[in-house]
Amino acid sequence: MGENSKALSYYEKALEIKEKSLPSNHPSLATLYNNIGSVYDNMGQYSKALSFYEKTLEIFRKALPSNHPSLATSYNNIGGVYKKMGEYSKALSYHEKDLEISEKNLRSNHPSLATSYWCMGSLYENMKDYSKALSYYERALDIFQSAFSPTHPHIKSVKNSIEIVKVIKNI
Repeated sequence: MGENSKALSYYEKALEIKEKSLPSNHPSLATLYNNIGSVYDNMGQYSKALSFYEKTLEIFRKALPSNHPSLATSYNNIGGVYKKMGEYSKALSYHEKDLEISEKNLRSNHPSLATSYWCMGSLYENMKDYSKALSYYERALDIFQSAFSPTHPHIKSVKNSIEIVKVIKNI
C-alpha cells in the first residue's frame, strides 16, 4: 500500500469517528476534510480533492471570520486544483480571494503571502500572461529572500520560474 493510500485510510477512519462525535460544522472536521483533499490532490484525483476542499471551505466560511488565514488557505487549495484541471478562470477567482485575505492580514514579508504570490505567478504563467507571472514571481522571491536563507528550496524554485518566464517572454 502506497503512502498516499495509507494516509487516506487513516484519515477515513478518523473521519468516521469524528463525524459521529462532532457537529457537522466543527473546525476539526474541516481540518480532516482538508487533509483528505490534500491526499487526493497529491494522487492527481482532482475532482475528489475539490470535493473535500469545498467541504473545508464551507465549514470555515460558517465558523471563522471572513478574513481568517484558514479561509485564504482553502481558497488557495481550491484555486490550485482548478489550475491543475486547466480551469484557469475559476482558479484565478479563488487565488484572488486568497490574495485579498493574505494581503490584508499578513505582514508584507510573511512567507504565506509569498506563497500566494507564487501561486498567482504560476497561474498567470499557465495562462500565458508572462508579464503578470513575472511580476508575481518577483514579489514572491523578494519575500522569500527576506524570510529564508539563500539556500532555501523555495528561493531556487521561484528563481527557476522567473528564468523560464523570461526566456518564454523573449521568444
